[in-house]
Amino acid sequence: MNDLFSVKNKVALITGGTRGIGLMIARGYVRSGAKVYICSRNSEVGKEEAEKLSKEGECFYIPSDLSSQKGVTALSEEIKSKESQIHLLVNNAGKTWGAPLEEYPMDSWDLVIRLNVSSPFQLIKEMLPLLKKVGLSEDPSRIINIGSPAGSLSGGLNAYAYNTSKAALHHLTRVLAKELAKDNINVNTISPGPFPSKMTDFMVGEETFLDYAGNSTPLGRSGKEEDMIATSLFLSGKGSAYITGALIPLDGGVTLGR
Repeated sequence: MNDLFSVKNKVALITGGTRGIGLMIARGYVRSGAKVYICSRNSEVGKEEAEKLSKEGECFYIPSDLSSQKGVTALSEEIKSKESQIHLLVNNAGKTWGAPLEEYPMDSWDLVIRLNVSSPFQLIKEMLPLLKKVGLSEDPSRIINIGSPAGSLSGGLNAYAYNTSKAALHHLTRVLAKELAKDNINVNTISPGPFPSKMTDFMVGEETFLDYAGNSTPLGRSGKEEDMIATSLFLSGKGSAYITGALIPLDGGVTLGR
């Protein structure tokens, strides 16, 4: 019973793992005994965070740009050169863009859809051989997609591509969960509400983050690192082996409405 939520000795890949929600998950995994690879475009920040986490366990940084098919393939090939199997894949890297409807640039639409939907799909596809090697009925391999309440709600912040992309990612989770169940790979989504991150800085604007979180969530606060760590560990251990295709609303009640 003591290992229900253990990730000890598991291998994890976290995209966008050098800041915000991705970094929170990385900290939780490393401190719980997993071998963790984090990736992002900013090599300076990535190396710095990996160095910090390496003092608490195993963490390695891989520079990557997931805005193109070539970039996703480069990341998957780098992982395959280092590991023959992975247990945990967290698709966290993403982007948002806001502009009035009449002025919304199509190149920005394409980039957001690429980063938030196409790249996770491609990375899952390319990581399947490594995920299939270790999936067991009692402890499947896990794919965790990071969604958003924006994928379940209509309107808000003129973020047309972002909202659409997260709705697509939520449904992709369900489609892949059914498809990959036979391979002992569970696929779930965490849908975070307001957590401190660069993306929420953009959303909040001049309002303080604490005021924004307090005004937008029934629980009256922002998400904390321990909230994200606990949820990701739950979805990564034996204790959630019977859960797949789920959307976990880690949002303080945002999707309940005000």
